[in-house]
Amino acid sequence: MITDRAMINRRTAIGGALVALSPLAFPGRAMAQGKTKPSDPFVLLLKGLYQPVVHGPNLGLSVVDLNDGTYSKTKIYPVRGIPGNTNPHKAIGTFYVQLNGDLCAYHVPGGSFAMRFTSSDLVPVDDGNGGQFLEGTEELTILEATGIYRSFVGGHNHMVDKLHFLASGDIDEYCFCNISRP
Repeated sequence: MITDRAMINRRTAIGGALVALSPLAFPGRAMAQGKTKPSDPFVLLLKGLYQPVVHGPNLGLSVVDLNDGTYSKTKIYPVRGIPGNTNPHKAIGTFYVQLNGDLCAYHVPGGSFAMRFTSSDLVPVDDGNGGQFLEGTEELTILEATGIYRSFVGGHNHMVDKLHFLASGDIDEYCFCNISRP
């Protein structure tokens, strides 16, 4: 015979188990809840031909002025730990860089952040077609951030880059960005 007390304890246990298992029962919901912040570190891929920035958006950053005529842009793709789309073949944002300066900005799901290049060990390599690669690593410091990236201010970006200066004059980027908090 089941007593009222046993029934309450059993109901409490079953209810608690359902609450604990609800992310497993509803994986889409668990994923949405777990993907509201970037992991530390997270990794992005900068990939594609650079285009000049004609009318830059307001990213809410005071360090960069995307409309000063010095910035170019290319696409950002997800690799690991970034909220939003995880399809590695679909761009999730835009990377803005001063090709003749030391500032850059990222605009991705959840916010934006600005960085300054602090060191580089890029080495020129002939591409055999009249162009040249710059291969190596670059180090950056995160100066400013908005949205879910605010806790990354003062953090670091270790870039592994293969920047291709084509004979046509175009610049093609292929760069992994390993971004971490301070």
